[in-house]
Amino acid sequence: MLTRRLLAAGLLSALATAAPAQQQQGKKETGPGTKPVPVIGIDGQYAAAGRNPDGSTYHGTVWIVQQGTAVEVEWSVGGDTYRGQGIIEGRVVAVDWGSDTPVVYVVMPDGALHGTWADGTALEKLTPR
Repeated sequence: MLTRRLLAAGLLSALATAAPAQQQQGKKETGPGTKPVPVIGIDGQYAAAGRNPDGSTYHGTVWIVQQGTAVEVEWSVGGDTYRGQGIIEGRVVAVDWGSDTPVVYVVMPDGALHGTWADGTALEKLTPR
């Protein structure tokens, strides 16, 4: 439980201090009378490295297709393919991939995505290729 809290604190800290990442042309309106917020562009191919809930590690390839704030994600890991759909809100990406809990990533200043899945018991880092 403490590990999940530390991870959440780290992710929130990264959100608060991270510099702007690559930005996409589109902008998202946040409400009446507010300025539009730029939508971060994360479209592309990534190298994935992660740790499963049981502590074992894995590597694979991830493709992200983005249209505005909507994303489609495909993971290819160990001969298996997983697919999900989600949204990007600010620097946070949440992807529903058919599990009870989503994969949640934070977009880092260098364009990498650092995330957690399996209710915070597993970690994943996506590095742009």
